[in-house]
Amino acid sequence: MALSRFVSYSAMPANTVSQAPLNLDTLPDGAWLRDKQIAGPVLPIARCTLWAWVREGRFPKPVKLSPRVTAWKVGDVRGFIASQVNA
Repeated sequence: MALSRFVSYSAMPANTVSQAPLNLDTLPDGAWLRDKQIAGPVLPIARCTLWAWVREGRFPKPVKLSPRVTAWKVGDVRGFIASQVNA
């Protein structure tokens, strides 16, 4: 029998983004946030809503960091939140 059948692996894959509470006040404006870090922890919306807002021009466009990584600058997210509070 292979020992690997009995080895317990973490339920969370290594490439997932942590869902820990996020405090935007402690991050520099130049820090990067992925969609999973914005939709839910920062804004009470689903990821599909975030992407719909991007398509509609309601939310800032993200930056493509690599073929499989898209992110927003913290400063852009803060600016969006401030514009919604002041509206």
